[in-house]
Amino acid sequence: MHTLLNVVAPIFALIGIGYVSARRRWISEEALRGMTDFVFHLAMPALLLRGATTPHPNGGATAFAFFSGCLTAYALALLLSRLVLRMRLAEGGTFALNAAFGNTAMIGVPLVLAAYGPTGLSQLLAIIGLHSLILLPLGTVVAEIGHSAHAPLAGILKATVLSVLRNPIVMAVLLGLVISRSGLELPSLVGRFLDMTGMAGPPLALFCLGASLIAFDARRDWHSALLCTALKLLLMPALVWLMGWVIGLPPLPLAVAVVAAGMPTGANAFFLARRYAAGADRSGATVLLSTVLSLVTLAVLLAVL
Repeated sequence: MHTLLNVVAPIFALIGIGYVSARRRWISEEALRGMTDFVFHLAMPALLLRGATTPHPNGGATAFAFFSGCLTAYALALLLSRLVLRMRLAEGGTFALNAAFGNTAMIGVPLVLAAYGPTGLSQLLAIIGLHSLILLPLGTVVAEIGHSAHAPLAGILKATVLSVLRNPIVMAVLLGLVISRSGLELPSLVGRFLDMTGMAGPPLALFCLGASLIAFDARRDWHSALLCTALKLLLMPALVWLMGWVIGLPPLPLAVAVVAAGMPTGANAFFLARRYAAGADRSGATVLLSTVLSLVTLAVLLAVL
């Protein structure tokens, strides 16, 4: 109960306030778009750049445990969609992406900061830096193969990687890692700017996330969406914990990796599904269901870990 009240409840309260504000039209679409752009292009990159310039020992091992479990969950979900649910490959690919692609930035960053502080955030950054860079190209390639067996995979992969590299959040993490590895130190003026700007990121990101949930409808394809939610919130954390235990990951990095694995489905999975017209309704329902149900599952994970 202490974990729920002091870490999880304030985060989901902000999400709920954002949802109610958008539902009751207390905030206009133009204002929400501006707030979201500020979060995505400035506040969160500033926070992550600042965090990435601090040392994060065992970051490689944390990322290895996370992505081993993540890609295993993706593969199992893809097999399930094809062999049991009889989905087309493009639709099965988005189903698998829903089960593996988590909201590691908008929910993961504030949650890990609240639970584990800057030390925990430094471990999470090792995951965020590769998260979109690995999963979005993978999802795109599978969707393209599903639409055309003769798709030029090398060209698709190159274009997708370039698109991901233009993501301000990914670029902030990569730039921070370069600065950290080079031994350079940020000027104090730059550090204070990043601190001040980054502080606005987590709460505003949670508000914008809640406001965006009104676009999703959990009544559409809710049976398969609930199954996908179970894979994301239950199976993937279990797989990441197992891999972390096998490689002997220390308690804090293990906890961060498992909590990151327990994040609800990220909206980028929905956008990819809509782009390829492959299970977009199911993907939207999964985003909404997993976000709501993660209130319980994340509280349990934090209490256990």
